[in-house]
Amino acid sequence: MKKIFYGEQKDQYGELRIPEGEGPHPVAVVIHGGFWREPFTLELMTDAAEDLTAHGYATWNIEYRRVGQDDGAWPNTLLDVGRAHDYVKNLAQDYNLDIDKTITIGHSAGGHLAMWLAGRHKIPATSELYCENPHPVAGAISLAGVVDPETMYTVHHFRDASMGSEPNNPVADLLKGKPEEVRERLQAASPLELLPIEVPHVLIHGSLDIHVPIGISSRYQRHAEELAEFVKFVELTEAEHFMLTDTKTEAWEAVLEEVDLLLKSI
Repeated sequence: MKKIFYGEQKDQYGELRIPEGEGPHPVAVVIHGGFWREPFTLELMTDAAEDLTAHGYATWNIEYRRVGQDDGAWPNTLLDVGRAHDYVKNLAQDYNLDIDKTITIGHSAGGHLAMWLAGRHKIPATSELYCENPHPVAGAISLAGVVDPETMYTVHHFRDASMGSEPNNPVADLLKGKPEEVRERLQAASPLELLPIEVPHVLIHGSLDIHVPIGISSRYQRHAEELAEFVKFVELTEAEHFMLTDTKTEAWEAVLEEVDLLLKSI
């Protein structure tokens, strides 16, 4: 494993792992979750990255500035992820990578970011998140991802109101505002809003997930299919949220199978 900085800030780095063999190796850009918040780091995806590498994929497990940091949240969290993804082209100068087979795979909030990268080419030039020539995503995989941030906002808002608790809404924290107040930000940051993206992608979600409701993925799938998108929805009936990145579980075996199928299709 090599720690490599893609920028000058302390959290603008990734961990590159190269599998055995000469290559060229397909690349998986691995993105951790934690509702985009500062306490959660790329260590959440270390085991997953190591296992993907053991199965023949070069992995680029990325860190980024997060909510709770002075320079985190909108727009820098998303800009960092975009910059880290584009840095794959720089990595290919020193490592034998098949960058035409760059996929993104993320868990929870990282699933949002993995899908957002796949749709980033649809962001209008008027947005702070616009990138003129982003590195193309050949395929994307969301593991219990927040692929529909507006619905996730609504879920948290309802929970807070019904329980009489203080507002604790990760989506509003990321966008620095409620979706109805920052509509342009939502449209640029939401994978669902960026459809159709014309990139093959897979949504994997556990039926027992109490952190990101499976309905978020199923709603996204319905909308994507209405637009004739290349989308596959895999429901794991005996999996909860964190099983999808636990390399000792049957859920992770299902994830590996979908990664392999996706790469064979592109």
